[in-house]
Amino acid sequence: MRCSPRASLLAALALLCAPAARADAPAPNGASWWKHVEFLASDSMEGRDTGSEGYRKAAAYVIEQLAAAGVKPGAGDSYLQEVELVSRRLVEERSRLALVRGGKETRLTLGQDAIISSRTGVAGTVDAPMVFVGYGLSIPEAGYDDLAGVDLQGKIAVVLQGGPEKVPGALRAHHSSTSERVKVLKKAGAVGLVTLQNPKLVEVPWERAAGARKKPSMMFADPALNEDEGLKVSIVVNQAHAQKLFAGAPHTYASLVALANADKPMPHFELPARLKAEVAFENAPVKAANVVGVLPGSDPKLAGEYVVISAHLDHVGVGEPVKGDRIYNGAMDNASGVAAALEVARVLQGAAEKPKRSVLFALVMGEEKGLLGAKYFAARPTVPAAGLLADFNMDMFLPLTPFTHVVAYGMEESSLGVSLKQVAEAHGVKVLADPQPNRMGFVRSDQYAFIREGVPALAFKFGAEPGSKEEQLLRRWYQERYHAPSDDLSQPVNKEGAAKFVRMLADLSRTVADAPERPRWNDSSFFRRFAR
Repeated sequence: MRCSPRASLLAALALLCAPAARADAPAPNGASWWKHVEFLASDSMEGRDTGSEGYRKAAAYVIEQLAAAGVKPGAGDSYLQEVELVSRRLVEERSRLALVRGGKETRLTLGQDAIISSRTGVAGTVDAPMVFVGYGLSIPEAGYDDLAGVDLQGKIAVVLQGGPEKVPGALRAHHSSTSERVKVLKKAGAVGLVTLQNPKLVEVPWERAAGARKKPSMMFADPALNEDEGLKVSIVVNQAHAQKLFAGAPHTYASLVALANADKPMPHFELPARLKAEVAFENAPVKAANVVGVLPGSDPKLAGEYVVISAHLDHVGVGEPVKGDRIYNGAMDNASGVAAALEVARVLQGAAEKPKRSVLFALVMGEEKGLLGAKYFAARPTVPAAGLLADFNMDMFLPLTPFTHVVAYGMEESSLGVSLKQVAEAHGVKVLADPQPNRMGFVRSDQYAFIREGVPALAFKFGAEPGSKEEQLLRRWYQERYHAPSDDLSQPVNKEGAAKFVRMLADLSRTVADAPERPRWNDSSFFRRFAR
């Protein structure tokens, strides 16, 4: 094999020069899945932060495993699709927030009262009135518009996390995405965004979120790819201190949360205070790479079409210590998903009959920074874009229980839902709809990047019956381990559940790869408009 080494990733590329001997591929089992997780989530990977040495080590391991399974390089003669990024860190000692009432300033403490986003906004000073606009959503397809008749010109929109129940979950999630929200607020003339937490929807305790604010965000070096720009400032307010914004207002923060939780109409009103912000950033260049491999299809007429198996390889790196631990290992988020993808590759390649269409494995970087790796691949794929026919994404699918139920984000949107139900039934698995659509899971991981490019997609989680002890276990995981150092190798997992999930996903991938027709968007799906 001819190698093209690049200095920035010599360790990973060196593996490509070795002969790729395909190992035997026995049925997936919990031990082989867990072995991958153990490597990727070990302390030596230091949390696999995008662009870090730990991430490069993880990428080298994934390349080695793909090559051993007989998966070919998917980015020309390489497994690496390199991406130029810019890291941006908020300089807190030169940044500040304050509420201004009657000419008097009340300082807001960064990390305690609020967090300034380093992902959205620009350096400089903002001093503007605030308007509460409910959820801040404009959804023409559902006849819903929080911005109708509201003057936001030169003002800061204050919104509450969530959305109206009458709007279907996937559609609500799409319009709640950062890129869509920024687009409509910018069109309305807003200069900033304040997001209020709904305690019912909070996944990460404020202390962990506040600690994470010190990590830099990232964006593409190519400005044409950055969709989240257009506002001067974006902040998130601590629910415990949110009432500070509403002093003297006609509604309290608590009353607004109560209206939202009862799914009642939200009032719109100007707040009797201005928000003053001074923001400073530090930028630095970063290089990172997606890992892309292809298992060629066995049918020459169909091999130019691809079922994509995606999972993000990055996590959040080293951060603020929790109980003395500073390494955010990311075992479930998302070493688990990458390990599952590697096992699917081994199963498909080891089968006597290979899938008719090709299966492309995209282990992407920068998901924790805003789906950057998936956005880059979906916008600039290493194979012809017209050949991408489906994406199956795994992002902390949470194999904490026996695998009896699966939640599949997006199953109502395309014919992939039918295929999933058939395969899941054969494995004795019940398919569940998204139990918490206001958490916006449909747009919060890499499948959304493919959807925006017109590719039907599904994303998977272990599910449970409402009110069951399994559901309580899954919910408790978010509070205790999501984006915490405790998402490590010491946590209890159900390895056989993970292996059963791999078997189902391998069968689903083969089913779609061998189907007479390509997957299609349902006629009723909003996302059909993105189809190529």
